[in-house]
Parts: sequence; structure tokens; C-alpha cells
Amino acid sequence: MKDILLITPPFTQLNTPYPATAYLKGFLNTKAISSYQMDLGIEVIIELFSKNAFTMLFDFAYENDTIQSENGQRIYALKDDYIKVLEPVVRFLQGKNTTLARQICTDNFLPRASRFDNLEDLNWAFGNMGMQDKAKHLATLFLEDLSDFIIECIDDNFGFSRYAERLGMSANSFDELYENLQQDLTFIDDISLQILENKLEDVQPKIVCLSVPFPGNLYSAFRCAQFIKRNYPDIVVEMGGGFPNTELRSLKDVRVFEFFDFITLDDGELPVELLHDLVVNNKDIETFKFKRTLLLEHDAVVYKNDSPLSDYKQSAVGTPDYSDLLLSDYISVIEIANPMHSLWSDGRWNKLTMAHGCYWGKCTFCDISLDYIKIYEPIAAKTLVDRMEELIEQTGDTGFHFVDEAAPPSLMKALALEILKRDLTLTWWANIRFEKNFTQDLCVLLKASGCIAVSGGLEVASDRLLKLIDKGVTVEQVAQVTRNLTESNIMVHSYLMYGYPTQTEQETVDSLEMVRQLFEVGVLQSGFWHQFALTAHSPIGLNPAEFGVTPHYNDITFANNDVAFSDVTGIDHSKFSNGLKTSLFNYMHGIGFDLPLQDWFDFKVPDTTIDSECIYNALQIEPNFSVKPTAKIVWLGKTPFVEEVYKTKKGTTYTSLKMTFYDKTAAFQITTPLEEGEWLLQTLEKLSPRSASIKSFNMLKKDFESQFENFELFWFSKPINTLKEHGLLVL
Repeated sequence: MKDILLITPPFTQLNTPYPATAYLKGFLNTKAISSYQMDLGIEVIIELFSKNAFTMLFDFAYENDTIQSENGQRIYALKDDYIKVLEPVVRFLQGKNTTLARQICTDNFLPRASRFDNLEDLNWAFGNMGMQDKAKHLATLFLEDLSDFIIECIDDNFGFSRYAERLGMSANSFDELYENLQQDLTFIDDISLQILENKLEDVQPKIVCLSVPFPGNLYSAFRCAQFIKRNYPDIVVEMGGGFPNTELRSLKDVRVFEFFDFITLDDGELPVELLHDLVVNNKDIETFKFKRTLLLEHDAVVYKNDSPLSDYKQSAVGTPDYSDLLLSDYISVIEIANPMHSLWSDGRWNKLTMAHGCYWGKCTFCDISLDYIKIYEPIAAKTLVDRMEELIEQTGDTGFHFVDEAAPPSLMKALALEILKRDLTLTWWANIRFEKNFTQDLCVLLKASGCIAVSGGLEVASDRLLKLIDKGVTVEQVAQVTRNLTESNIMVHSYLMYGYPTQTEQETVDSLEMVRQLFEVGVLQSGFWHQFALTAHSPIGLNPAEFGVTPHYNDITFANNDVAFSDVTGIDHSKFSNGLKTSLFNYMHGIGFDLPLQDWFDFKVPDTTIDSECIYNALQIEPNFSVKPTAKIVWLGKTPFVEEVYKTKKGTTYTSLKMTFYDKTAAFQITTPLEEGEWLLQTLEKLSPRSASIKSFNMLKKDFESQFENFELFWFSKPINTLKEHGLLVL
């Protein structure tokens, strides 16, 4: 028996749990509030993609004559083959049946339908020995074929990472969702509610908190709440998470509270703690003081935020707790043969944030007026790494995905140094802004600490539009930063946008040309185009006239975020969608660079005005060699083998130190005058990330010049430049 049951409703990700409930459970632990969490989505998927469920699905489809397409007929005709291998394939994708990879990679093991029609050159993608990843890709296509069958014949709302998403998208009115909730349960509803019922009987909670991050979780959340209200009326039901935080701030429809007792907004720790106090201690609701909570009062929706208590600092919210979740049952998939793109779906990642909110907080398309972005509060690097070590001990996984809006470079640097100081072997990736502080040396440091990839918003590859967005970067700067990352063996994914207000067709084509060149020179490895959406809480949404936008408002009684609009150009930007996405798919696979941009579109587009060498030329700009006095100097290399070398010239014998350094792939040598070499040897030991305190450039200069002259001459000498190429970093 637990006081609170935390639920993520179907569906989010196959490969790793969405972290909201783990964050909340970690906080509740610090308050000794008993809780249990479940990812209902993965439990439904496991039950759905089983021999028993698909036997029923195939029978249902046949008996109800819902198989309409040739593809559906093919899958049904091969149903015995699908059912035979289904559970072994799922176990393989869970990492429990790795030897099956050799079978999967043969041509006649998996039945194949339309998802295999455009099968890529897998030898090019995975080589002859990349068998596990190749098998994951084929097994993913196998599951996607079965997903297509479900959508065609059983439930057109199904998706691996969303369910009935359209009901939650721009739903200004609750009517359509409410009507759907009055209809018979779907096949997937039946599975979901049976699993939920079993958990309710086992946990016997007083409060159920449903965390709804996305529109694709909304319908299932309401179905769960509906079931609880009908069958367990004494349980208090609350909704929180990303969707209500952004969409339900203007909620007026009282029917929502037929399903939920409370909806809490923004950071959930204090609101949920107060609800626990209200329910468990039987407080008087009439006089109770809430924190950012919507509830029904006198037949009207009211918002209460009268508690005098302050939100918790990030240092006080505890370490996320992944216990209770079925971590070994998550399913790793590889949808396309791109190693950067696969990070979102392959492998289980412990999710953390380096900071609350966004340190930049200026982008005009972003909901920067909301607290989850507006209130910026970084977490100390030591605390972050403490939490990472706790999570490794708890989960056994050493992979981390930092899900910040944009991780601050200064904090990433401190994090990397702390990881290296503790000599930990970790793998991590993060969301960033492509800002100038990502120097070559910082990128080398991040890679040394275990950073394998970053994702960031290039948005519109146009300097005019980037200035309008207030992104704080230029295309040239993005090229240089992505070059620094790529040369440090950190993969780069870019979020791309089209249809920004006042964007012309010429600028869309020119943006595509910029993207083409970034992929061609090899500084981007992955990307994703999305069409600009006007959101109510962004600077554009709050001041549309300033951006040449005319919003088309509806009456808001339910969700309020995405706003229909027209801009002064009158362009239908959606027509570019297929061409932009098709070209990007090819560029991500290293092909199509020589094709004219016109070939990607089935309508006439203007010729690009961008010089064909634009990105190449941007990368030729010499870096700035000036060093700030406060810059930290770090040595990532090893202690060298040293020997004295003697050279006689005009009767005078000079003694030098020859140092031989070994790194992971090679060896190199430097030679210095004896006294300077002895100083350098002692100094390199002090510059290790594991030293008690890292020296600044100015500290080194003072120390050197207490014994010798002209530190700058020494610093820019050939031996030191060689060390800079092999791990002597200026940060």
C-alpha cells in the first residue's frame, strides 16, 4: 500500500521511461511520502506485442472484415509467421535474446511487408559485422509492419510513441475528446485498463497522479481517470506534466473535472506535496491553500495559488528514482540507419537536467513566458555527478541524456571536469545552443568526459531570420561550432524550422542549401525539419503584430497553445514539407548532395542565392588565439617518458629534455630546454582534472615568470603547440 501512484499513460518512448514520475518520486522520497510509479505505456506495448494479443487481433480483423489493403492482406496471410517470431523478436529488442541477431539478418527469417519495400543498403549502413544494429533495424521494420496492421484494421489512433494524438492537438474545445470518452473501449483501452486495475488493487493508493507530457498521452490519461472515478471513487485523481503546463492554463470546461479532481501546473513537487497533505491528513478543502492548482469550486473552474510556501530549489528536490519501473523490458529500436538519429530510440538512458529553465530564454518562437523556461536555476556540477552516481548504482546504466531546453556551456564544462576528476566511465548527450563558447578545446573536454552527441536548434538557416528569432547565433557560427563538435567525435543533430513569420520562399530554399552544405562538409550528422507553430505563450503569440502575424483565435474552454495564424507573406509553407524532409533523409545517409534543389520538390522553387562554397569558406576563418587571463588550463594527457639530451655547439654543451607521450592511438615527442622542461613536467601534473584545483592562464604565467622570462613566447612555442594538439586545453 502506497499513498501515491504515479503513472505515465500510453505512449511516450519504447526504449526508456519518460522521467517526470522518476523526478517526482525522487522528491517524494525526501519527504518520506510513500509512492509507486509505473510507465503504463511500456506495459501495454509488452502485452500488445505478444502471441496471445496478436492472435486475437488477427481474428478480430478477419471476422470484422477490416483488412482492406494489399499490405494488410499480406500480413494476415503470413500471420502464423508473424506470431511465431513475435515474442522472440521483442525479447531480442529488449536485449534478452542477442543471439537471435544472426537469424534476423538472414533473408528468410522475418516475414516482410511494406516497411521493407525501400530497404536501405544495409551493408553500407552497418557493414558486414554490425550485426546487432542491423538486426535491430530489421526487427524495427517488422514491428512497424505490425503497427501498420493495427492502424489499418484495429485502431487508427495507435502509434508507438503516441495514442489518439489528434484529440489533444490544438483542442480549444473539450467536445471531441469528451465524445470519444463516451464511446466503447478500444482494444488498447481494454489492455491499458486491465493493467491499471491490477496495479490499483496491488498498490491501493489514496492519490493517483497522471503525468501527461504530450498530446499523445492525453486521451489515455482521461481513460485511466474515467476508469478510476467509476470503479474507485475514493481515490483522488490529479493531472500534471508538460501538456497541462502549456495547454490547460486557460481551462474553463467543468466536464474535465468529471475525470480529475485536481490539475497542477509547472513544477510538481510542492503542489503534489500539498495535495498529499490535503488528502492523507483530511484537511478542510474550503480553507486549504494550494500551489498552482486548478479545481472545481461552485460549478466553476478556479485556479488557486495561495500557499505562502516557496518552490523547492533544485538542490533540494532529490535524485530521480527509477525504482518500480520495468527497466529491463524497454524496447530498443533503430528506425533509420543513422547513428545520431538512433539515440532517441536505441538504448536506455537515465534522464537528468543540468539546470531548471533556459539560460538564454530569448527565442521568439518559444514559450519563454512560462516558468519551466523562464526561471533559470543551474545545479552545481558536484550535485549533478552525485546524482549520476546514485542513478548508476540504482539502475546499472551508465548512459545519461540531459534534457535541458539548452544546457549551459559553462555548466557542461564544470560537469565534464567533475566526471574526469572522479575518473568515471560514462556516456552522455545533451541539448545545446550552437553558441561560440563551444570552442574546439571545450568540445575535446566534453568528449573526454563521455559526451557522444548533442542536439541543438539551427532553426532557420538564415541570418535575417535567426536575428528575428533572437537565437543569438549566425549560420557561420553554427558551422564553426558543429565543426568543433564533429572533429572531437561528438555527433550533431540539428532541429530545423520552416514557415517562420515573414519567411519567403527564397529564404526556405536558401535555408535548405545551407543545410545541404552543412551535411556535405560533414559537420552535421542528423536533423529534423518541423513547420513553425504559433504558440500562445511565446513572444510571437503574445505580440503577434510585431512579427507580421495575424492570429485566428477560437473560443478557449480547454487547451490553449497552438494558434492558427496567417502571416504577411501569404505563403502556404506546408507545400515545402515533403521536399525538405525527403532531401534531409538523403543527406543524413550521405547521398543526394549533387542533385539540384529543384529535384526535391514537385513545384517550381527559386534557385538558391547562396554561394556553393558558403559553409566551406566559413570554416576557413582562422580561430582567435587570444587567451583570457581567467581561462582554465587542463591537461588530459599522460605523464611522459623523459630523457636528457645533450648537444654541443661552439664548445658549449646544452642540456634538453626529450619527452615521449603516449595517447590511446599514437605517440609523439617534444623537446624543451632543461629548466623549462622540468617546470613543464611539474606543471602538467597540476593541470590534471584530478588535481585539487585547476590553474588559470594567469596563474601559470605568474608561476613561469617567477623563474623565467616571457611566458607568451614559451606558450606559443612549438613544443607547447604540439601539446595543445594532444590534450592541453584552454577553457
